[in-house]
Amino acid sequence: MRCTHYTALVLLLSRFSGAASAQAGAFLDARVDAIITGMLRDFNTPGGAGIAVVHKAADGQWVMESKGYGNATTAGQAATQDTLFPIGSNSKLFDAIATGLLISNETLSPRVSWDSKIASLIPEWKLWDPVATRESTIVDLMSHRTGLPRHDFMVAPSDSVLSVIKRLRYLRPSAGFRETWQYSNLMYIVLSHLSTVLTGVPYEKYVSDNIFVPLGMSSTTYTFNDTIKNGKQVAEGLARDGANLTRDPFDLGTVRLLDFWDTYSHGKFQALRCELMLRCATVFSGDGGVISSASDMAIWLRALLEGGLNQAQAPVIPSDVIDKVAEGVTVIPDQGYPEISPIVYGGGQSRGSYRGFEFIEHDGSVPGFNSVVSRLPWQEFGVAVMTNDDSLGSLIAEAIKFRLIDEFLQLKPVDWTSRYRNAIASSLPPPATPRSKHPKLPSVPFTSLAGKYSNPGYYEVDFCLFLDSAQTGQSCKDLDARYPEEIDPAIPTLVADFKVVADTFIRFQHFSGEVWNVSALQVERASVPKEQWIYRLDGLVFEFDGDRGFAALGGFWGAGLGVPDPVGKTAQERAEVWFAKVRK
Repeated sequence: MRCTHYTALVLLLSRFSGAASAQAGAFLDARVDAIITGMLRDFNTPGGAGIAVVHKAADGQWVMESKGYGNATTAGQAATQDTLFPIGSNSKLFDAIATGLLISNETLSPRVSWDSKIASLIPEWKLWDPVATRESTIVDLMSHRTGLPRHDFMVAPSDSVLSVIKRLRYLRPSAGFRETWQYSNLMYIVLSHLSTVLTGVPYEKYVSDNIFVPLGMSSTTYTFNDTIKNGKQVAEGLARDGANLTRDPFDLGTVRLLDFWDTYSHGKFQALRCELMLRCATVFSGDGGVISSASDMAIWLRALLEGGLNQAQAPVIPSDVIDKVAEGVTVIPDQGYPEISPIVYGGGQSRGSYRGFEFIEHDGSVPGFNSVVSRLPWQEFGVAVMTNDDSLGSLIAEAIKFRLIDEFLQLKPVDWTSRYRNAIASSLPPPATPRSKHPKLPSVPFTSLAGKYSNPGYYEVDFCLFLDSAQTGQSCKDLDARYPEEIDPAIPTLVADFKVVADTFIRFQHFSGEVWNVSALQVERASVPKEQWIYRLDGLVFEFDGDRGFAALGGFWGAGLGVPDPVGKTAQERAEVWFAKVRK
């Protein structure tokens, strides 16, 4: 039967009014609490979740609810509505809206617009591609279409926003300008510089003064230091060390504590150091630095749903700014599930439909923590889920989000938990190809590969060599003394300090010829005092070109889906990032 537009509209309104009237009271009741607790149990998570739900009741009043579930810490402290979680890339919406506030500021001279060229605003701005340098606008940066891939490893905690901007010109693009959507944290670091350039006010203070404070988000901050001073409970990021995903995709492994990802403001000593050094905010504030609670996320959701008003009905964010950042500009590749439509991306927001209902949302992830903040604007419903399970937290957050949406809309729930379990099981990589007992040797002696290598967009690395149980250089001595199990004496191995986000050492193990298997090794605290463990990032492949340098390959630069790898006859031509040997 052909359904007319009028009939479809009547059916939609009747379905919506039934859902709304059913939610006149509390939504997070005992039944829904049991559902959430059961899902955390099904995922076998060592952690927990902070959850906020906001909706408008049948009487027109906003219902704002927030709760904590499961464990906030390895010691078993319960998560509450006030437990603080880093929200990762859900910070980007604050960056985009802060940019919108600058654009709406009629006192600025000269005025800026969404189409203002970055080159006209930031003198240090320059990209590899001269067209992207000249033409990139605020909207281009927000919607991830400059042609630049992620290049996340180029940023270190010691960087400033300006030092990152000055090095962007050395980063190889993976696509043409405005050619495709490629997620880039770096562009939101750039956008966070605009408040300083245009008003002289540091980004973190600008957001606090113009968004956090007037909305009443009293616990939300950019620094771990603030949580220490205010005595707030911060969730601990928990990892599943050694989990056997072949045996069980939700295997617990050994529960490990991850250090707070902002290494410049972790712990009480570091917090004091941060304050004395005036380093209480980091280069990552714009793209991923917000720390918040479920109770504050409820405030945030209501403000987004209510057009930027605070709870006293005073305007804080112009509604046109909220609308603008939610406009679709670029298209995100297929989501892979029949209930989810194609997705478009605006500024710190993606937009699509779930089971026929439009949503606006974003997810976020930093080491140890994952989040999703989603709203159904036509149904005046919003949900935020924050987790502290490093390995499965993003899937947990998504599964809970979808289930709560299903419950609110009174739809038969989709079993996302089983879907994600099956997806993990079906996507496990095949066993690694073992190194040959008689591998092909590099074109130059192993000893000539030790030494310093540099890329001007990244950093300098100084490799020492393990060969035939002998070692050279301080990094090799440090790693061998502290973690001898990380070195296989039968395999020639290069090791260097790797002081970028979340990593301590980078280890090259020879595979064959010019090809090396690469692991980034982060030293972490264990749950037991004075113990440490290694958090690994494996699966990278680098290729040397004699002793001239090495090429980072295999996705090191974080290009978008479907973007082809570089091609060329030499390793340097094929490199996503090329590190040249530093000659004395």
